Amino acid sequence: MMLEKRKKALVEALSDDDRSVREAAAAALENLESMQGLDGIARVLKSGSRDQQIRAIYALEQVVSPKVFSPLVVALNAKDADVRGAALQVLGRKKNVKVLKYMVRHLKDPHPVVRVHAAEALGNFSDRRLTPFLTALLQESDEELVKSAVRSLAAIADPVAEAELLALLKDRRPAVRALAAEALGVLHLDETDDPEPSL
Repeated sequence: MMLEKRKKALVEALSDDDRSVREAAAAALENLESMQGLDGIARVLKSGSRDQQIRAIYALEQVVSPKVFSPLVVALNAKDADVRGAALQVLGRKKNVKVLKYMVRHLKDPHPVVRVHAAEALGNFSDRRLTPFLTALLQESDEELVKSAVRSLAAIADPVAEAELLALLKDRRPAVRALAAEALGVLHLDETDDPEPSL
């Protein structure tokens, strides 16, 4: 098999006299292992059970390759809400702005828990373009969703959210009021930054 031949040659190169060759061979072997693992994970995501799919999604978090984003974005369309939620969490932690548009859509997901995961995950991106999407959630009746949106607004720290956060200080839910107060304490004071293009 071609791959085995390549791996064998790279293993032998680990004993090369030159240090840079040894380092390059080690990196190449690590990359091959990662790619092989990625293929296996992609298969599980297509045909595995719900629990296997969720484990596969969390495994993708450990893989350092741009190729992880495609299966994660596909997982956002899974029928199972827990699979979509897990994909949102991992995408949030990986912070690739190219997938933001796919994540934002899930703020309107039919399942409440997925909306909460989406709102929470977006806070990992320090991207002020997300502010209007998150402030729109502050009127929702779902307390967990509102709290996730407030936490993400605090992480983004966009002063544009100030009016909506001030209004939340009068919310009937103490946990929401407390989070709003914390968020108001971390918003940037300057509004002179150039606005970023819209999503």
